[in-house]
Amino acid sequence: MDMLGTHPCYNEEAHRKYARMHVPVAPKCNIQCNYCNRKYDCSNESRPGVTSEVLSPEEAVSKVGYVLEKIPNLKVIGIAGPGDPLANEETFATLALLKERYPSLTPCISTNGLALPASVQRLYDLGVRFVTVTINAPDAETGAKIYGSVLWKGKRYKGKEGAEILLRNQLEGIRMCHELGILVKANIVMVPDMNAKAIPELVRLVKKLGAFIVNILPLIPVPGTAFENVRGPTPAERKALMDECSLDAKMMRHCKQCRADAIGLLGEDRSAEFTGCGLGKGDGCGPTESWSSLVKIDTGKRFTVAVASEGGKTVDAGFGSAGRFLVYRVDGEDVELLREVRPRDMDSSTAGLPHREHIEALINLLDDCDIIVVKEIGDMPRNAIEHRNKRIVVTSDTVRKAVSQLS
Repeated sequence: MDMLGTHPCYNEEAHRKYARMHVPVAPKCNIQCNYCNRKYDCSNESRPGVTSEVLSPEEAVSKVGYVLEKIPNLKVIGIAGPGDPLANEETFATLALLKERYPSLTPCISTNGLALPASVQRLYDLGVRFVTVTINAPDAETGAKIYGSVLWKGKRYKGKEGAEILLRNQLEGIRMCHELGILVKANIVMVPDMNAKAIPELVRLVKKLGAFIVNILPLIPVPGTAFENVRGPTPAERKALMDECSLDAKMMRHCKQCRADAIGLLGEDRSAEFTGCGLGKGDGCGPTESWSSLVKIDTGKRFTVAVASEGGKTVDAGFGSAGRFLVYRVDGEDVELLREVRPRDMDSSTAGLPHREHIEALINLLDDCDIIVVKEIGDMPRNAIEHRNKRIVVTSDTVRKAVSQLS
């Protein structure tokens, strides 16, 4: 079957049948968008730039093998962050490994386009035939409102100067992709009071350069960014703009604004099932097997463990979103339930500083626990817990099995 027919982002029919997987191997970025914050993770949050882990190329490809076993309709492997793929050499190492080990899978990348002209041929040689370029303005004046800074050839540019450099490279990159036969999807973030009126012109411009499809995304105001108090478009505003622009280019209307570690069908993200897979576990990794943090503690046969369990029978909740922790004292073969901790009584904000404060407060509640067992956990809480010399176990086992395996 042809690659276009099985790519869920470029083919609306395909997204109902075929899965995609984003491998988060690219943490560094070469621009600062005023709407982007990659500094925190929440497993309940779905937007570009968010990931629960950053993998090495080898870890990522190992994880691909495991996910492919569990999701046989997986067809596309994307690299979309959490930074810009083309600002990270790990992107190209990952593509090379994918080409060698899984040639039947379709690789694609998403980029801001700054480094695209210098990378197009290299991407093509590694088998990439789909590139998404996020381009938000047809001119530098509009771009200066959306981009905070651009890092180009070792120097940081701001304002119109930075926006001009970025736009020039974006347009040239799209043109070069089209000439090589790489299909381009242009992503445009709609900011009603800044670029909305300029988007029809931008759509005509990218279409003229060879863009295959255009995706107009609504701004998601994110805490900690310059645009945290800037309003996003209403669904009606976005639809009206897409309808207008559809006269000039094909519109993508099924986008789910995926995380940088998304797995599964569009709209049915299963990334939480596979968190921790690839982190030093080899091909045998997976959500049903325990993954222990690298922190080692000498508890002997006596220790205290907190288990994230909503139902009380299985480890069924992530660290930050758990409604209940069961705290046990383990002494050899003796296991005693000490108490329950119910974080839902606390402020459970999922973003920015309130989210970080929630995580710290939760860790304080479990401070007497030597081991914390969860179904999933993000980088920020994992680092905070390990800093206190506590061990983390990620598993989907029953509570009984998870605790017994620790003793």
